Amino acid sequence: MEKQVKRFYRSVTVERVEGGYAVALDGRQIRTQGEGLPQTLPTRTLADLLAQEWSRQGEAIDLSGFPARALADYAIDRVTPDRGAAADRLMRFIDTDTLCFRADPEEPLHRRQMDVWEPILTRFEQRTGSRLVRVSGVMHRPQPAATLAALKTQLLEWNAFALAGLETLASLAASLTVALEVAEPGADAAALWAAAALEEEWQAELWGREAEAESRRARRRIEFMAARDFVLAARAA
Repeated sequence: MEKQVKRFYRSVTVERVEGGYAVALDGRQIRTQGEGLPQTLPTRTLADLLAQEWSRQGEAIDLSGFPARALADYAIDRVTPDRGAAADRLMRFIDTDTLCFRADPEEPLHRRQMDVWEPILTRFEQRTGSRLVRVSGVMHRPQPAATLAALKTQLLEWNAFALAGLETLASLAASLTVALEVAEPGADAAALWAAAALEEEWQAELWGREAEAESRRARRRIEFMAARDFVLAARAA
């Protein structure tokens, strides 16, 4: 059972500081939980998002209620020192991207994958100017070197906070294409999550729904939406 922490502050404010913005509790800037560094945020929108987490706590602090704070700390402590390594971690998700691997054409699942996944990949390719290889069956085929190079170059243009959120999105979706698409302003996040979970839903329809699996998928969906909000806030003007 997780230990509860009594609320120790009264006021939550957002302040302009050198290098960006900060959340302050009773006037004191928050530091990262890992390295103890000042938690300086790149946008006011992101600072407001983190401030909301602190503001909505009651007399007892819910330690699980800080997904944005956790991502911000990860961005500062782990991503900022080596954004190239973060981009490399993300590139692994394009090599095994769920949306690029289909069932055999004669299987009923293949048709649903085509109907749901192909429009997403086509839109992604048009937006990024890349080309992705689709594979049916179990044989692996690498993505074109030009596509990989172009995508990594684009990732390196993202700030450390957006990259941190993108890692969570890609991990939950098992797809870099879904992660990058949902990070676009105006994207249909619910539809993209449903696309990422298509095969799980297919299995549930075939074999029935199991309460624990459904609960786990619901929690992952909440995490996905929170990470999406974090990325959009990190990239806000």
